[in-house]
Amino acid sequence: MALPISVVTPSFNQARFIERTLCSVLEQGVAGLEYVVCDGGSTDGTLEVLRRYAGRLRFVSEGDRGQADAVNKGIAATSGEIVGWLNSDDVYYPGALAAVVRYFAEHPEAEAIYGDAHHIDEEDRVLEPYYTEDWDYERLKDVCYLCQPAVFLRRRLLDRFGPFDVGLRYCMDYEYWLRVGAHVPFVRFPGFLAGSRLYAANKTLGARVQVHAEINNMMRRRLGSVPTRWIWNYAYAVIDAARADRTRLHRHGTLFVRAVVFGFLRWRGYVPREVMGTLWSTLTDSWKRGRRAGGA
Repeated sequence: MALPISVVTPSFNQARFIERTLCSVLEQGVAGLEYVVCDGGSTDGTLEVLRRYAGRLRFVSEGDRGQADAVNKGIAATSGEIVGWLNSDDVYYPGALAAVVRYFAEHPEAEAIYGDAHHIDEEDRVLEPYYTEDWDYERLKDVCYLCQPAVFLRRRLLDRFGPFDVGLRYCMDYEYWLRVGAHVPFVRFPGFLAGSRLYAANKTLGARVQVHAEINNMMRRRLGSVPTRWIWNYAYAVIDAARADRTRLHRHGTLFVRAVVFGFLRWRGYVPREVMGTLWSTLTDSWKRGRRAGGA
């Protein structure tokens, strides 16, 4: 008989957080839990932590091709009907896995579910709720409102749609939601399931321009075009990376215009007329606000 739920954790040099991640899984109290950690060859003390829990989980530490490759290996090494993926700096909330197993048992038609989550800081304090919406595939193209650690899939869905894309470093989960969601609706679970950690060294928070560039490249391949919202998001990421103030774009107008124009030329091949109008309005409004604030 298949195990009810499998959890996979990709890991690399996260000794600072990984014990909290492991405990959040192992203390769930779910019968038949299968937990596999795929470590990429950590050298920071992660392996010492993993060895302390060796009797309660399985782990391997070896070179890999990145996070997506580690997740794929973990999924292939497990057998549970339900599969979750928890990064080595995130946590499940108490009772989350039992609630997920129960929900799938009560809703046999559901193949993919997602719950609510929080952004948490380095000390596990809640910063804010992760922005989440009810399921709408068209809306998902504009906003990634599924928080990865709060997503659970039936194995038959993973068998049907294949592994995560190892060519993606930052948005392998978003690409998968778009790949699957085009054919199968995700079901929103009514409750909070996980905490997703935000801190300066976090991979996505620390490289936002690269993140948005990869998302846009992925969108073009997956959807055939890049939604306007994501190109604007790229331009704002450029402003943020320059440590500029979004609310005073008039002070950084040249940089912002260049980022917007570059984005549309790169991912659309042209700049729509309405975009230039919106760009002008955005800069004008910012200039007016700056005047009212005394020219700051």
